[in-house]
Amino acid sequence: MNRAVREVVLAEMTRALKLPALGREYPVLARQAREEQWEYEDFLRDLLEVELESRRQGTIRRRLKEARFPDHKTLEQIDWALLKGVSRPQLLELASGQYLERSEDVVLAGPIGTGKTHLAIALGIEAVKRRYRVAFYRAADLVRELREARDDRQLGRLYRRLQKADLLIVDELGFVPFERAGGELLFHLFSDRYERRSSMVTTNLSFGEWVEVFGDEKMTTALLDRLSHHAHILATQGASYRTRRRGEPA
Repeated sequence: MNRAVREVVLAEMTRALKLPALGREYPVLARQAREEQWEYEDFLRDLLEVELESRRQGTIRRRLKEARFPDHKTLEQIDWALLKGVSRPQLLELASGQYLERSEDVVLAGPIGTGKTHLAIALGIEAVKRRYRVAFYRAADLVRELREARDDRQLGRLYRRLQKADLLIVDELGFVPFERAGGELLFHLFSDRYERRSSMVTTNLSFGEWVEVFGDEKMTTALLDRLSHHAHILATQGASYRTRRRGEPA
């Protein structure tokens, strides 16, 4: 079989086996293997590594899209000189994803504009890179979706879908108070995830002020008890991060 025919046959086989990266890259690797006289096993290993890495990157791209982050914010973009109250070692520990393996929660609390959402997105992206499933919601949007699902008798289906997320990020808790029914729905969602999946919350409220959002002291106390039991609590500090950056000289 001459080389041209062989390449056509191999291309058809890689398509049939759904090995697109291997099909794209094997000619270059094959040429390198011939020139450098690789062992057959080394050639096969490198081919499989190419396919595995392609699939890993594909999974990351798909899960980044599914997470619905409002922006792409990374740990590398953090201005450590402006970020106050949260240490680099704390964030790097969370970025490792070990808390997800233990189904622990994270609470990012602090004044408006101090980088909480940036940190939440960045940690969510780190989780996706480790192939965890992440779902990002503004708190008000999540409560609205829960209420609509309840009214359409689809609440159980929505709960099951949200339970599949290894990390549920609820951003801006406290910006908009909920009606009691909405607070109850969110409470039950957090309760269902407790010690099963990790949740991350950003809030501008102190824990003592959460009752103003949920409207029920007993329910709020029960929720805080669950969230703080196995939780990493990070408190950002200072004036608005964005305001300070705008005030810097060009």
